[in-house]
Amino acid sequence: MKTLILDNRQISEKIHRLAYQVYEENYSESEIVLVGIAPNGYHIAEKIASLLKEISSIEVHLIRLSVNKENPLNSQIQSDKSDTFRLDNLSVIVIDDVLNTGKTMMYGINYLLAFPVKRIQTLVLIDRDHKQFPVLANFIGLSLSTNLQEHVSVELGQSIAVYLK
Repeated sequence: MKTLILDNRQISEKIHRLAYQVYEENYSESEIVLVGIAPNGYHIAEKIASLLKEISSIEVHLIRLSVNKENPLNSQIQSDKSDTFRLDNLSVIVIDDVLNTGKTMMYGINYLLAFPVKRIQTLVLIDRDHKQFPVLANFIGLSLSTNLQEHVSVELGQSIAVYLK
């Protein structure tokens, strides 16, 4: 059985609010980098990038980061940008759909620490707060109290919805 937590309209409102929060926190930057953890985090990053371009003059770069969420240690993290793309002295925001234990976000952040970034912030649509890794989200769409047996799924398609299973 699935319980609808957020529908398409509610998610859109949350993403708009998150875009404004990112802008407020980074208004003095001339450019920022949004790193979306594929697949869903990248989809959210695309939407935020589009909104930031509408509401600000900040130049927004978008990177897709592929992390094996089941076994990140034995898989190489891949970026869709070449090694010539520079993150030097730029503010980076790592984006994912659901922050549960913090494992995926931690591996994504660890990958970015190989670059001389100015700072790293994190953004999630849903924060479940079952942390096993020391990762806190700077920007949160919705904090959701769940038990460990429940599963939160973000379904992207014609409409976007967040379900609790």
